[in-house]
Amino acid sequence: MSFNRQLRHPPTPQFSDDRYGRDVLGADPHDKRMHVFPVTAQPGLVVEDVASGFVGEILSIRKIAGTWVMTLEGRRSVRREFPLGRGYWIDGVPVDLQPPVITQADLAHQRGEKLVAGHTVTASGSLHTTQRARRARASRIWVEGKHDAQLIQKIWGEDLAYVGVVVQELSGVDHLLEVLDEFAPSETARAGVLVDHLVPGSKESRIANDAMRIPGVMVVGHSYVDVWQAVKPHAVGIPAWPDVPRGEDIKVGTLARLGWPHATAQDVGMGWARILDSVHSYKDLEPSILAPVETLIDFVTEPDENPT
Repeated sequence: MSFNRQLRHPPTPQFSDDRYGRDVLGADPHDKRMHVFPVTAQPGLVVEDVASGFVGEILSIRKIAGTWVMTLEGRRSVRREFPLGRGYWIDGVPVDLQPPVITQADLAHQRGEKLVAGHTVTASGSLHTTQRARRARASRIWVEGKHDAQLIQKIWGEDLAYVGVVVQELSGVDHLLEVLDEFAPSETARAGVLVDHLVPGSKESRIANDAMRIPGVMVVGHSYVDVWQAVKPHAVGIPAWPDVPRGEDIKVGTLARLGWPHATAQDVGMGWARILDSVHSYKDLEPSILAPVETLIDFVTEPDENPT
C-alpha cells in the first residue's frame, strides 16, 4: 500500500523551493497538537527523521524491550534505528508511524511455532496437542540470572507451561546451596539447575559437585562464560562472538567489541534485547545448551505427577 493511500485526507500539495515550507523545525514534530497523519510503518517507505535530518528507506520493523523500532537505510548504505511514533516526514508530510498489525500467524512465526496436522510445534521443536497449562509442580528449575531465564522462556516456555514447571533465578551460582537449603529438594520436589561456565576446576564446578550430593538435585551446564554465547553468532548477524579477557565484564566487553552501545546498564539491557530478539527457535541456539535444558526438564518431570 502506498503512503498516499494510507492517508484519509491527503494534504493539498504546496509547491515552493523548499518542500518543508519556511522552517521545518519551527514546530515541534512531537507536539501532539500538531496535525499529523497516522501511517503504518512498512518496509519500502522512505522516511525522514526531522530531528536529525536522516533520510532512509525502512528495511525492517521489530519490537525491542517493549519498544517498536525501525531500521532505516540511507545514502551509502548507512543504517540507523529509530523508534516508531511522531517526528517523521514522508514526502514533506508529518506522520505518526504506527506499528504493523500482527496476526496470529505472525505471532506463531515469531515464537518459532507452526501447526502440523492439528499439533503445535513449539520453538523448542517439541510436538504436542494444544492444551491448557497445568498447575505448577513442586519441582523447579533454577538458572543463574535474568538473561538465562528469558532465553529459556522464549524457547521452552510453551513446553514448560504444558508440563507445569517454573523457572526461577539464582542471581548468581554463589547462592545455589543457600537456595537449595531453603527449597529442601526431594524425589517429589526435584531441583534442576542450569549453570554457566561449568568446566572442570572452575568455581561453578565445585559448587555443582556440592549441590549434587543433595538427593533430588541435578546440576547441568554449558562451557560458555555467559548465556549470550549460547546464541549462534549467525543468528545475531555476526561472524563470531568476540573474545573478552578474563576479569573484564563479559557483557560490556562483548558489546564494546561488537561496536554496540555499552556504557550503561541500559545499554547492556538493550544489547541483550537485540540478541534475544534474533532468537526464534532452538535452531538459533548452540547444541551444547539444548541437551542440558532438555535433560533438566526430563529430570523435574519424572516421576510424572498426575495433572490437576
